[in-house]
Amino acid sequence: MATRIPVNIAATGTGVSESAFAEAGMASAVHALVGQVRDLYLSDAIPWIVGYSGGKDSTATLQIVWMALESLPPEQRSKRVHVITNDTLVENPIVSSWVNRSLETMRHAALVQGLPLEPHRLVPEIHDTFWVNLIGRGYPAPNRRFRWCTERMKIDPSTKFIKDVVREDGEVIIVLGTRRAESAARAARIAKYEETSVREHLSPHNDLASALVYKPIVDWTNDDVWTFLLQYKNPWGYDNKSLMSMYRSATADAECPVVVDTSTPSCGNSRFGCWTCTVVEKDKSMSAMIQNDSEKEWMQPLLDIRDEIADTTTGRKMRDFRRLSGNVSLHKGEVVSGPYTQKGRTHWLRRVLAAQSWVRANGPEEVRDIELISLAELMEIRRIWIVEKHEYEDVLPSIYEEEVGTAFPRARFDDQFPFDNGDLDLLHDLSTSELQYELLRELIAVEHTHRTRVRRVGFWDDIDKAFNRSAFESADEAVTRMKALARGRESAVSGFRTTFDEHKLQVEAGIPGDETT
Repeated sequence: MATRIPVNIAATGTGVSESAFAEAGMASAVHALVGQVRDLYLSDAIPWIVGYSGGKDSTATLQIVWMALESLPPEQRSKRVHVITNDTLVENPIVSSWVNRSLETMRHAALVQGLPLEPHRLVPEIHDTFWVNLIGRGYPAPNRRFRWCTERMKIDPSTKFIKDVVREDGEVIIVLGTRRAESAARAARIAKYEETSVREHLSPHNDLASALVYKPIVDWTNDDVWTFLLQYKNPWGYDNKSLMSMYRSATADAECPVVVDTSTPSCGNSRFGCWTCTVVEKDKSMSAMIQNDSEKEWMQPLLDIRDEIADTTTGRKMRDFRRLSGNVSLHKGEVVSGPYTQKGRTHWLRRVLAAQSWVRANGPEEVRDIELISLAELMEIRRIWIVEKHEYEDVLPSIYEEEVGTAFPRARFDDQFPFDNGDLDLLHDLSTSELQYELLRELIAVEHTHRTRVRRVGFWDDIDKAFNRSAFESADEAVTRMKALARGRESAVSGFRTTFDEHKLQVEAGIPGDETT
């Protein structure tokens, strides 16, 4: 155990040039760190929250905390330690399964060993999940400019949990496996927050009041982490060698951190993250897992869906020419695509359900009950389609039955809508365009929604919104109108007096413009 560890080179620009164990040896360094954690634990009554993602850094951090707790006599283990894991519900299935088993093993071991440690699996609110937003609301795939997923799916659940603890106890100490050696940017952020330290080893959280941050392994290198994990047995009985094998089955050495604020990088550049992540160009970890292990080939349909969602050319063809608000937006003369259309959203629903059915039928025993999309998400998607998007065709149950092979558990959406699908089919046949059908369907839905209210407040506003959204013969007509209006505004600002019809004729003639709304 006392063997000295050779110098380790970290990421360029981090300021970390050697192992944290280089001077005293690993055994002495670990012993000193356990003592530091123990002393900090005993120094006050502030509860701890340990971020645990199941990756190497958070595992090493939790092991150090566990070792400190078990070194205390039972009467001094009075302060609760919460262990939180973010589950976005679209995590890499291999990693998700690993983490969930670890949490259960951890819960049992803490109980047997008499430790005040309690694991918590945090998930996003149903209205914030990936599929409810992409399939339900039609949000386009996240990208670097519109990364709508991180805050909803990772930051918000952690923030809510932390605030609940603060509300009950007044303060909280958040223990993270953050390390300088991860990157130059991470090292710079750590240095910045250390300048504002209010107590030794503790710095204030940059977003959450009454929260302090403790980083026990901040000066460890990657080699330090792995050496520790392989030489010190996991105290809650999990297998660190299997963890290393999971890392080895993919490429770059990183992990998906527990995200508790906007300064923490999301999983986009990490090794293990959401299997649906489109912020990166390719999901290298899942690709490598499939390539390196024939027993993981069942994940190929998931990778295919992820790549199709990431394909912006394909995605743009399934997106509306209007934004969610119903407005047409322009940028330098080009239409800014809006959410996925009804056809696009049903396409993604079919793809996910089909993949889920295929994996259950063809995958190994441990994934025979895999849930790529939950019943709760399906019910919320159905509600959004009917109530918010006025799509009273209610196609979700039939799609579910076709792709899964069993009837949808909730046969009828109890909304008392007066027309059935036959009536809507007739309305569709009588309409001269898709936009006219959408308008008529929405007008009927608005009247239906307001008819049972004592006060029909907002009725005429909803009628106006319906006409503003769909009162066109075609998408081309709507775009032409918006371009003409934008050119008119630009002319007015420049002092030229022109008419709407003049600008409309220019647009129809194909004269290019630089309209931005």
